[in-house]
Amino acid sequence: MTQESVRATSAAATGGDRWWRDAVIYEVYVRSFADADGDGVGDLDGIRSRLPYLAGLGVDALWITPFYPSPMADFGYDVADYRAVDPLFGDLEAAQALIDDAHAHGLRIIVDLVPNHTSDRHPWFRAALAAGPGSPERARYVFRDGRGPDGGEPPNDWESVFGGSAWTRVPDGQWYLHLFAVEQPDLDWEHPEVHDEFLDILRFWLDRGVDGFRVDVAHGMVKAAGLPDVGDAAQSGMLGSVVVPYFDQDGVHDILRSWRRLLDSYPGGRIGVAEAWAPTPERLAYYTRPDEMHQAFNFHYLTAPWDAGALRDVVDASLEAAREAGSPATWVLSNHDVRRHVTRYGGGATGVARARAAALLTFALPGSVYVYQGEELGLPEVLDLPAEVRRDPQEARGAGEGRDGCRVPVPWSGDAPPFGFGAGSSWLPMPPDWKALTVEAQDGDPGSMLALYREALGVRRDHPALRADASFSWLPAPLGTLAFVRAGGGATLACAVNLGDAPAELAPGTPLLASGPVREAADRIVLPPATALWWTPAG
Repeated sequence: MTQESVRATSAAATGGDRWWRDAVIYEVYVRSFADADGDGVGDLDGIRSRLPYLAGLGVDALWITPFYPSPMADFGYDVADYRAVDPLFGDLEAAQALIDDAHAHGLRIIVDLVPNHTSDRHPWFRAALAAGPGSPERARYVFRDGRGPDGGEPPNDWESVFGGSAWTRVPDGQWYLHLFAVEQPDLDWEHPEVHDEFLDILRFWLDRGVDGFRVDVAHGMVKAAGLPDVGDAAQSGMLGSVVVPYFDQDGVHDILRSWRRLLDSYPGGRIGVAEAWAPTPERLAYYTRPDEMHQAFNFHYLTAPWDAGALRDVVDASLEAAREAGSPATWVLSNHDVRRHVTRYGGGATGVARARAAALLTFALPGSVYVYQGEELGLPEVLDLPAEVRRDPQEARGAGEGRDGCRVPVPWSGDAPPFGFGAGSSWLPMPPDWKALTVEAQDGDPGSMLALYREALGVRRDHPALRADASFSWLPAPLGTLAFVRAGGGATLACAVNLGDAPAELAPGTPLLASGPVREAADRIVLPPATALWWTPAG
């Protein structure tokens, strides 16, 4: 396929260039989605086989986690070659087939870009180790001499997100920076070759038809001049709440602007999505100014507690920051790095009810929504994985709870593990009681989580009041309840969610979709706790 035909296919796949302003984007954690070759690990052909399911779910695009060649020290976020596919997941031909088939199903493809660090197996880093101090090869990474009389102390007090020092000493005495695992050396973005290399990587995938990039650690590429000490030994607890010398530095925005210029040179609405931790929604909005990324993940919403006041504050701050930046807000409840929200919201029947209500709240807010694979099935966090199967380097280095429990593969069908995930076993074991949560078990059940997601996403796509340009305003609501109205295209839609402990009374209207049973009276609608409702207000 020629570059021109790839571009035309991408542009025609799912509509106009501003599709991303109210898109629903589905995260595929590739190793846990679907296994086509029976080795127990998900792959690109597995994703391709499930495209009809995803199109039927009602999403607009897929964000696919890294599938590049990697030693898998951090499950693909340690990239050894950015222009190829790891044999574990397929090959370039499989990647192209997935892109083309997704477009044929009306779905766009967003791939991960990992620019803060490479794998220690990347040819550049191997060359840096071989060349020695002061070499041009070593200048592509953050190498420094140590402190102390013999250079035996790290260059500064920076800590790895995965625990311990962010510096590792090599045999010739110098130290290299790794803000994550020791196998993930940080690139030095002061070096022009690094800039040129990543522009070329972007072109490589854009020419193959991808519709955008989710930029991993978009806030981390630039470090403060002189690499100053933080001066605090509890840095991991500070991340995302204050600015540290290695995250959210102003220089990252120059890099993102250069990428935006490249994205805008391609037709079809190619986008950049920043995974950026910033201390405030206002500072996060810097990443989505008109000449930077199109979107940034809203971690403030993801981490908000089940509390009406706290959620309203986050929604207000997010929408205000988005308005100032001229970008859409984004909303996300779970991803591959955090505990699944069914469990965060209390687990069991309570967690499921709250998760159903949270879905309707989230889908009714202005902007773009991210859905993490399996949340449409109501999957909980798996909390009892045996120690011998847990592999997350974050847990292994003592940096907190591991992320394996939210990465257990998706159950598709059948009565026993691996529930149609593949022909053999699965790389993480699946709970036997997930037989009630498979796609097969929920398909056709009008009361299932899957049915709720399908119906809600269908309404979201078709209802004029839920489009990107529709207005948003809060409605008066009982204590512990949030209510708002969207209006556009001559239509209105109201949403309310009861986050309190007592039933809430709402103004009368015509119910459209509820996350659980509601009671209608002549002059009011009664909304039980942990329930959300979409309705058309009377009058």
